[in-house]
Amino acid sequence: MPTSSAGRINAADAGLTLIEMMVVVLLISLMVGISYPAITSGIDSMRLKAATNGVVSFLDYGLSRADRRQQMMEITVSKASNTLEMRSSEPGFYRKMSLPDGISIVQVFPALPEDSSVDGSGNRDFVMYPGGTVPPLGLELVNRRNVQLLVRVDPITGVPHVEAPPANE
Repeated sequence: MPTSSAGRINAADAGLTLIEMMVVVLLISLMVGISYPAITSGIDSMRLKAATNGVVSFLDYGLSRADRRQQMMEITVSKASNTLEMRSSEPGFYRKMSLPDGISIVQVFPALPEDSSVDGSGNRDFVMYPGGTVPPLGLELVNRRNVQLLVRVDPITGVPHVEAPPANE
């Protein structure tokens, strides 16, 4: 480094040039541009996983409440508002679960024929009776990147679980 007679760096030689600064900014912007899609994809996947786990917990709570408290439970699935609602024969009991932004209910199982309308609102009601058989309830959830997961209640064991949709659907 050029120094003056006093041993200090010359003011003209200190600092960065404009080209050096532009190269640093370009490299940083390239790194952000390359990593941004991977980060947003990971966040969308985490949201979908959290939503499916929430639906599993919600359904499991309804099933166990029907069995343990010997109460009829009604679960309403609304595709239009992306919500699940739970009511009981116990006065005042009500629970509601809203899915996070970017997660949608695509289909409710078992599928109904196209021409049948339950109540015109698109809501589906499932009733769980104490000691009764578990309804074959299932939901297909999708995120913004069109990744899908199924939440189904096993009618034999009564346990909700998450699975990937079949390839032919």
